[in-house]
Amino acid sequence: MGRLDRLGDLIDGQPVEVVIEGRERPLPQVVDASAYRIVQEALTNARRHAPGRPVTLTLSYRPAELGLRVVNAAGGPAGRGHGLPGMRERAALLGGTLTAGPAGDGTFVVAATLPAS
Repeated sequence: MGRLDRLGDLIDGQPVEVVIEGRERPLPQVVDASAYRIVQEALTNARRHAPGRPVTLTLSYRPAELGLRVVNAAGGPAGRGHGLPGMRERAALLGGTLTAGPAGDGTFVVAATLPAS
C-alpha cells in the first residue's frame, strides 16, 4: 500500500516540484494511503495529458487536515476514465473534498482536503 513517504516512487522521471507546507507528521494509515493514491492518479493524469510538462505537488499539513494540490500545464482533452470520479470518491469516503479542472491560467488543478485525524 502506498504512503506519502514513498512519493519518490511516483515522481521518478517526471518533472515534479514537491512543496511541503506546515510540519510533516504521521497521518492515520487510511488517510496516508488515500492521499498517496490521489497523488498517484493526479500525476498519472498529468503524465498522460501533458507529458514532459512540469508539475507542482503541494502537501499542506494543517492542524486538522491535509491539503493536496497538483498543478500541471493543461494538456489534451480529458478522457472519460474513472480517475477523477475515483479520486473524488476516495476523498469523500474520508469526509474530505476534491475538486479538479482547468484554471484560468492554462493549468489543470487537482485539489483535495482530507481530515488528518
